[in-house]
Amino acid sequence: MIAAIKNYIKSHVVPSHVIEKGSAEAYDIWSANYDDQPGNLMIDLDEQLFSNMLHNTNISNKLVADIGCGSGRHWSKLLGRKPMELTGFDVSAGMLSKLKGKFPESNVKRITDDLFSDVPDASFDMIVSTLTVAHIEDIDAAMQAWSRILKYDAEIMITDFHPRILAYGGQRTFKHEHKSIAVKNYVHPVFSIVEILQRYDFHLTGQEELIIDETMKHYYEKQNALPVYNKYKGFPVIYGIYLKRGDVA
Repeated sequence: MIAAIKNYIKSHVVPSHVIEKGSAEAYDIWSANYDDQPGNLMIDLDEQLFSNMLHNTNISNKLVADIGCGSGRHWSKLLGRKPMELTGFDVSAGMLSKLKGKFPESNVKRITDDLFSDVPDASFDMIVSTLTVAHIEDIDAAMQAWSRILKYDAEIMITDFHPRILAYGGQRTFKHEHKSIAVKNYVHPVFSIVEILQRYDFHLTGQEELIIDETMKHYYEKQNALPVYNKYKGFPVIYGIYLKRGDVA
């Protein structure tokens, strides 16, 4: 079923004038102006959702991995909650360079494979990952790797584009040299991510999604994209999940 959706999107939904690139190449290009995007709906929604989730989370004195850290959009908030150490992982050298520019003392690593083969077992207390999971092709192998590098009583916090809107043609796009570039995505239903992590003793303890409604209409109006708004109104656009491993009260 998921394979059929992917094939449909590739052959029928992605507009011919949009150039699709893999996440490493796309974000290297996007890194030049990624931090200067006023009025970006998804970044604003992720800010809202992630901030709400982090508010109820204790990361003090914990070893935290930010997988898909990008340019460090959330690092001020994360560092403000006093983790023992915060390590950023990303496939894009351009994004990591931007992060280092803002946080010169930061510990960052470029992702060369989704298995994190160079990271020892039980290295972290927590993984946070925002707007990243749908870029991963083999989600089963990736979640197994995440579980391996986490300690037994670890936690995972994920936000991302909702798979339903991706399955119906939603894209992450940006402009570069007057061209529209889309970052390649894969459709991973939320329940399937949770089911994979349950194999490694994680339990879902929190879940939230935001739906496109009238409060978001002005984003589309500013982009002269009301037909897109009308198409996706009522769709869940972003989700957040929180999981813990071990005994859950």
